[in-house]
Amino acid sequence: MESIVVIVGAGPSGLATSACLNLLSIPNIILEREDCYASLWKKRAYDRLNLHLAKQFCHLPHMPHPPSSPTYIPRKDFIHYIDQYVSHFKLAPLYHRSIESASYDEDIGRWVVVAHNAVSNEVEEYRGQFLVVATGENSQGFIPDVPGLETFPGEIVHSNQYKSGRDYSEKTVLVVGSGNSGMEIAFDLSNFGAKTSIVVRSPVNPCD
Repeated sequence: MESIVVIVGAGPSGLATSACLNLLSIPNIILEREDCYASLWKKRAYDRLNLHLAKQFCHLPHMPHPPSSPTYIPRKDFIHYIDQYVSHFKLAPLYHRSIESASYDEDIGRWVVVAHNAVSNEVEEYRGQFLVVATGENSQGFIPDVPGLETFPGEIVHSNQYKSGRDYSEKTVLVVGSGNSGMEIAFDLSNFGAKTSIVVRSPVNPCD
């Protein structure tokens, strides 16, 4: 299949790129390996997640958040906003496409993107003058190989699998890391009555 632009990834960045191209009547194709757009928000985000920046800094192109929305948008509201964005700009990602390779063919002056269709189990080829990689940086969870982890009898969960502290009431939980997710998850756990501790590699507020 040929288009002017091939976009890899149907997260907010990929969707925004497609919307801007659509407004300029530039043909484009979005390839997404999951079965939905914005899968990080829909499948791998905890319940109490809110945007950490004010809404005026977090809207996608050509569609500000409504004045009635809260300053810091909750996850469920942001998902609703993305649903409206996709509908408004008539975005149509192709799902279940896992990219196997992408290379620029000098002879034809096109990017050649090879994707595996997980539904049909076929290998598909897409060509475009331009390639936009919008795969994000948080799509894969990583749990380091800590000595003794293989014999730990408790549950080990990466933050992208965590949903709510409701399941951890009265349990002892160790949160590793104090980034935005770590701090919010620890707070959520404590609100649900978990016995929560945090370990960090560096001081939370280092001083000179």
